[in-house]
Amino acid sequence: MTLVRHRHRHRPRATAAAAVALCTLALATACGDDTPSARTKPDPAPTRAPWEEPAAYAYTLTSTRGERPLIGTFRVTVQGGKVVKAVGLDASGRRVVKRSPEHIPTLSGLLREMEAARRGDAETVTARYAPDGHPVRIFIDWEKAALDDEAAYAVSAYEPMPYRLARPETATRTSGG
Repeated sequence: MTLVRHRHRHRPRATAAAAVALCTLALATACGDDTPSARTKPDPAPTRAPWEEPAAYAYTLTSTRGERPLIGTFRVTVQGGKVVKAVGLDASGRRVVKRSPEHIPTLSGLLREMEAARRGDAETVTARYAPDGHPVRIFIDWEKAALDDEAAYAVSAYEPMPYRLARPETATRTSGG
């Protein structure tokens, strides 16, 4: 900090007012509300109902934001912790299913990505959960100042299903229509 001296006469009233303003600002900052600021990280593990991935389930995933391979809307079927069927429900989703189906995650995979972002010091990681504990929204922003590094996921139409062991010839990823 550079100290600049002026040749003006000292003004005690102005100096006192500035000191009061500075103290008020410091107190307001120290005693502020619990709203996270841009520099404050969210709680690393927000509370939610415990959720265990069922043996089989289906869900619809809408993946948006950022420059990454997983953009689009998909109907995903999971058995035994693996994606056994994915149908692209829009043009982007159909392209992903055709070109890089390995990017389509299970719900546990989405939760692992979210936890990795928290451990990796992402700038913002937020999630919302259904009453049973499965994620319904996840948002990750690695750096506020960076463009296109975000990931936003919306989960809908979640349905636990009876487990049926998928035979290799029936475990498919389709582009749907």
